[in-house]
Amino acid sequence: MNFGFSEEQEELRKMVRRFLEEKSPETEVRRLMATPEGYDPAVWELMANELALQGLGIPEEFGGQGYGPVELYVVFEEMGAALFCAPYFSSVALAANAVLFVGTDEDKSAFLPGIASGKTIATVALTDDSGNWDLARTSMTASAKGDGFVLTGVANYVTDGNLASLVFVPALSTRGLSLFAVQGDAVGLTRTALPTMDQTRKQSRLEFAEVPGVLVGAEGGALEGLTTMLQVAESALAAEQVGGAQRVLNNAVEYAKARVQFGRPIGSFQAIKHKCADMLLDVESAKSAAYYAAWASQELNDELPIAASLAKSFCSEAYFHCAAENIQIHGGIGFTWEHHAHLYFKRAKSSELFLGDPAYHRELLAQRLDI
Repeated sequence: MNFGFSEEQEELRKMVRRFLEEKSPETEVRRLMATPEGYDPAVWELMANELALQGLGIPEEFGGQGYGPVELYVVFEEMGAALFCAPYFSSVALAANAVLFVGTDEDKSAFLPGIASGKTIATVALTDDSGNWDLARTSMTASAKGDGFVLTGVANYVTDGNLASLVFVPALSTRGLSLFAVQGDAVGLTRTALPTMDQTRKQSRLEFAEVPGVLVGAEGGALEGLTTMLQVAESALAAEQVGGAQRVLNNAVEYAKARVQFGRPIGSFQAIKHKCADMLLDVESAKSAAYYAAWASQELNDELPIAASLAKSFCSEAYFHCAAENIQIHGGIGFTWEHHAHLYFKRAKSSELFLGDPAYHRELLAQRLDI
């Protein structure tokens, strides 16, 4: 079992890092997070046409590059470090995987090429007003009407819900949990942007009033595939969290070396040393958990359910702790709007809750381990 990255994967990391340094500096993050769209269409198109990042994990026969979760891990880690503002996670980690794990070959041919080319921005409506991540308990319903289905209910906290041209919706039909594809401009669909603490990741509330939906996969057969999709997405989110945690650690250490107080750098004081050491321990432990989850996602083995929840719970707390300590080490300036520390703090908190908080995943771990 090798958790190291290959030379090709490290080259991918360098390429993505250079791209983000140029296209996603802090000034651009602040500009985009203040816009309703929350992303730059020109950069999105460049990602698809020049770097082929949207199709990185999509099989070649469906318009992608044919790589797997480990390569995507590298991309998500770098995007998390840069607080990259774009509908990449919703389109790639959620929507593309939903089609891959639930859809038929015909569904994959219909939906995946558009996602891979960047022409389709997609997302998955995972929760209702309750915010419950247990898909089997969704309140969204699907009813047969004519030759198709119509969906009724509410989806809330939908990532990039206002932006997506295609929304995949889990809903309960007479045969059980099914997955449906809904056009973003469908009749009966009302989309409302939500105010969010973390402005770098947009969320929406979607109301469905007999909205026409196209069945993806078999009716009543979506639960297993969507559960796998969630586990792979949790692993991808853990990678984002590792990238963010590493970046705030770097920022804190750099500041501790440069900031002089009482005639010497504050990094020489024991209290600051201990904070930095604790942050380093969190980051390295989070990397181990996230790398393991990425490997399990690549293999799609029996360890994935445990590895995904372990990574999501640990990386959530590690990132939030590091982001909070970064503010403390920076002192008064760390609390100001002009400083970048609060941007990471808010992303850390929103990521902690996204796809289930640590308590939720520890409960899943306990159930899966029969303890």
